[in-house]
Amino acid sequence: MEPVDRVEGRAIPFGRKNVDTDVIIPAHWLKTITREGLGAGAFETVRAEPGNMFDDPEFANAPILIAGDNFGCGSSREHAAWALLDLGIKAVIAPSFSDIFSGNAFKNGILTVALPQEQIDRLLEVAASDPVTIDLENQVVTTPFQDRFAFEIDAFRKHCLMEGLDEVGLTLARDAAIDIYEKRQASNMPWLAHGTERAA
Repeated sequence: MEPVDRVEGRAIPFGRKNVDTDVIIPAHWLKTITREGLGAGAFETVRAEPGNMFDDPEFANAPILIAGDNFGCGSSREHAAWALLDLGIKAVIAPSFSDIFSGNAFKNGILTVALPQEQIDRLLEVAASDPVTIDLENQVVTTPFQDRFAFEIDAFRKHCLMEGLDEVGLTLARDAAIDIYEKRQASNMPWLAHGTERAA
């Protein structure tokens, strides 16, 4: 997982409320056994609409999505986070998120920022023509027009995102402590290793 400390650039001013995971990535895309290529199916029904923002060259490679309340509701499919990543989205700003989606986003290195609706409205206005910056270390969203919106984030999630640590990375970071524990267990309770490579 890549570290996330600052996300800046154009933001897709989507703004729709109650966007569920089936809108983010339709069910027929779930047959894949790889994460690659899911961006092509992201927001498929929305992209079928004339003049949609996701295919607008002005927002090509935009790393931020600005959405409406209750983003990521519906089923718990992790493919939704994978599709956003494959689309190039590194952060989503919305008034609120589904808990399951927020957890899946975090586990895949996507920053979710919750802000009040009036601040979302301002960001939607700015994003139509100008970039947005998310500073995770200082927990603030800024614009070129001196807008400055502070946000809260769980300290553990912030640490993991800034260090680029997923669940495997967190375990590997404790490698020395795990090794000490295993050696102590092998010494104090050798019968536990009976029939294993360690016993040999």
